[in-house]
Amino acid sequence: MDVRRLELLRELAERGSITEVARATHRTPSAVSQQLRVLEREAGLPLTEKAGRGIVLTDAGRALARSAVDVAVALERADSLWAEFRHDPTGEVSLATFPTGGQMLLPGVLHRLARLSGPVALRERAADPAVPQPEPLALHGRAAERAHEGAAERASDPLVPRPGLLTLHASDRDPVSERFPDLTNDFDVVIAHAPTLPPALWQGRGLNIVHLMTEPLDVALGPGHPLASEPSVTPADLIGEQWIGVPWGYPFEQTLYDISAAAGAPVNIVQRFADTRVTEALVAARLGIAILPRYTAGGAYLTSSATSQRISLKPLTGVRAERHIYALMRPDRAERLAVRTVVDALRAESAAIREANPTTGDHTANTR
Repeated sequence: MDVRRLELLRELAERGSITEVARATHRTPSAVSQQLRVLEREAGLPLTEKAGRGIVLTDAGRALARSAVDVAVALERADSLWAEFRHDPTGEVSLATFPTGGQMLLPGVLHRLARLSGPVALRERAADPAVPQPEPLALHGRAAERAHEGAAERASDPLVPRPGLLTLHASDRDPVSERFPDLTNDFDVVIAHAPTLPPALWQGRGLNIVHLMTEPLDVALGPGHPLASEPSVTPADLIGEQWIGVPWGYPFEQTLYDISAAAGAPVNIVQRFADTRVTEALVAARLGIAILPRYTAGGAYLTSSATSQRISLKPLTGVRAERHIYALMRPDRAERLAVRTVVDALRAESAAIREANPTTGDHTANTR
């Protein structure tokens, strides 16, 4: 059987439709269907069957898709072993991270990678083929000369991707916790967060799950709040407060449920935001309190003098308030030396952050 056709079958098992496989592999749907029919002839058994307006894998198809994972892991392991012999952790690695995870981890990770393997190229991911792209502009005269000069400068820039460099394609993604595993279809490494260790919904996906750190979640209070002078707060202290919450399904939501259960009273959520910078701005303006991650709170970029204040972060006692941060990978991609190098840097940076940040006491964040 052709390895590339096996990979298409695996993609179908992961993505669920011919259309999505075609999009991900830069093929037409008819080309994908044709290759799967060839694979069926090679296998000698039906691998798919119609279900409504689409198709699903048969039992034989699911079994062969699992075998395709084993084949992909073996191939990547062999390639990684050869790279280790050459001491060459180079290549392209795509990484997705939730926003505050990227804020906390990426700068240090990039410096670590540069010290380990030389300059690390940062590169934008290729455009989605499903999205029409504008035609390139025709340049003339001085504009063409400037473009030529810029190309020459980029050719000598050590951070421009080229063979022999570790190239990192980083993007921010912020789905609800249960959807993070889906991103591993399109990214080599996915930095994810969840309120538990690890979420049950992530199990059974056949992923490599690396725990990076546990980050405390604190209660964020605005300037002059009556509880701002307390060393910590309890759920009972927070009865009657207005809360700036998170969208349904985000990790901090579980902490709000736990506060409500411990206090025996509902929490009054007046707004919900995914972006913690918006939440910090509202807390700093004394428009509510919030649950915020300890290591990254205080990063809001505020310019109004009325809201350029300090927020206080208070440890929460009586309930477990934390989020767990992970690196998720498909098992074959986890074998690649370049991917393992990035994950090792993520581990090291996570350990450094834990050591550099206190786990108890009052924390005041400056929202510039």
